[in-house]
Amino acid sequence: MILPKERDSRFITIRRGGTLTDSDHQLLAFWAAACAEHVLPLFEKVSPSDHRPRQAIEQARAWARGEIKMSEARAAGGHAMAAARELSGAARYAAFAAGQAGVVAHVAAHELGAAAYAIKAVRASVPLFESEDAGRLECRWQREQLPAAIRELVLEDQRLRNEICWLVFDC
Repeated sequence: MILPKERDSRFITIRRGGTLTDSDHQLLAFWAAACAEHVLPLFEKVSPSDHRPRQAIEQARAWARGEIKMSEARAAGGHAMAAARELSGAARYAAFAAGQAGVVAHVAAHELGAAAYAIKAVRASVPLFESEDAGRLECRWQREQLPAAIRELVLEDQRLRNEICWLVFDC
């Protein structure tokens, strides 16, 4: 489980009673898509003809650019997660990362799911003795991709939800 029991108002849009601006919501979607895309080759190596995870990432970005409706991005995210269920290891986690990126349009707090699953994918792609170091490197890479406008929001979210996200944000 990657979502807290109680929703954080910082990840709820202003029009729904929270404090998240539309522009920051869009930045969260772009960042989640970047995290998922970074590990997408781990999925595509195993399932090269399954385009659901790639499409979820593309739909997340399309939603953030205002080109599609939230429901389309959310549906694509669900399809990517369905692709994940058929697999194991790094490929499974990479597809889940793509699915989480797709559903950021619906629930902004899924941004951390995309990042956490991407780290899990990297950890699962290397021998066990390299896993922790690989995960830390991926976490650092992700943090380098954070736009300044959402950097503190995401870093605080990582601190608050690290425990329910398999402690992958200790980097």
